[in-house]
Amino acid sequence: MLTHDFNPLLDGPAYPAERYARLADRLKSLLKTGSDVVFVQAEAVLALEAVAASIARPGLVAINIVTSPYGRYFGDWLGRGGVAVHDVIGEPGQPIAADAVKTAARTLGPIDIIAVVHGEAATGAVNPLADIAGIARTTGAILVVDAVASVGAHALDIDALGIDIATIGPQKALGGPAGLSAVAVNARAWHHIAAVTRAGPAGTSPSSLSLANLKENWLDRGRGALPGTPAPLEFWALEAALDRVDAEGLERRIARHERAARACRAGLRALGIEPWVADDRAASALITAAPVPTGCDAAALIAAAAEFGVTLGRGFGEISEQLVRLDHTGIRAEFGCVLATVVGYGAALAKFGVAVDVGAAAAAIAATYAAA
Repeated sequence: MLTHDFNPLLDGPAYPAERYARLADRLKSLLKTGSDVVFVQAEAVLALEAVAASIARPGLVAINIVTSPYGRYFGDWLGRGGVAVHDVIGEPGQPIAADAVKTAARTLGPIDIIAVVHGEAATGAVNPLADIAGIARTTGAILVVDAVASVGAHALDIDALGIDIATIGPQKALGGPAGLSAVAVNARAWHHIAAVTRAGPAGTSPSSLSLANLKENWLDRGRGALPGTPAPLEFWALEAALDRVDAEGLERRIARHERAARACRAGLRALGIEPWVADDRAASALITAAPVPTGCDAAALIAAAAEFGVTLGRGFGEISEQLVRLDHTGIRAEFGCVLATVVGYGAALAKFGVAVDVGAAAAAIAATYAAA
């Protein structure tokens, strides 16, 4: 007879079917939205691809805002579905200029979809969501927002802004699991998705990339057991993460992230380094991108920081060698982590002969927290 020691990671309880609806409603309450919330049982990249696949069909026109590789991925997925995609591309690592989106909207004529990433964990930029939402209202386009990183670190008023679809990832500022995502979909978006589904090829096989399937097989059936084989650990972990958010309060969590970003940016400037995103109003509360000075190698700089016990993140895409990311997301959005990261970055720069003032950086961070 096979025997084994109990392991909570392997032998934990199943997630009860009746809790899925409660968990979705907790997310709705957190986001203060009347939209439906559906779960995608995978990391957020798959949820984003599912959104693109669900809204795309030939004959549609989209403005796709590209300020990181994630925006480019979304445009590619829309194009794969037959959408005529017009990318509006920001400067490397910078937020989009709202005027560039307005110009594209005037030039293109009728527009069906506008897609944008809100907060960029890849670059530390935050896009002007309210301005973009205004453009979507004016054009009548479906507004699709990648809020995977920003939710919990930035205010996100889905209903007031008129966001039709928002993809949410709990693994960033919410401090939850990475293997589970959610999508908020309003009635207008469901109508759009239904039209796309009717226009598509006939077929009865379920698809992980179909929000219409989730509506039919979960929402329309009373939100009981989720289709497929859900991973219970991910749902328990999301529930625990929301318990933490509720205990702290969403507004306090957002304020904590904003304070961490202010402190990090003040520390960098006192160090003698200007953040990659120079405009404080355009800077994300998730991470702060800092430059790799001329003559330094990004990988070597990251390795040098690691010698001081500090983890710096690599950049993405075309600017991967030009910046490093200082993470102050989730549990790292607090004084000790911000202090250690900025000082570690400065100490690493000093190893390469860059003139920095680590003491002034530490003092600036402390002063920011003392003033809060």
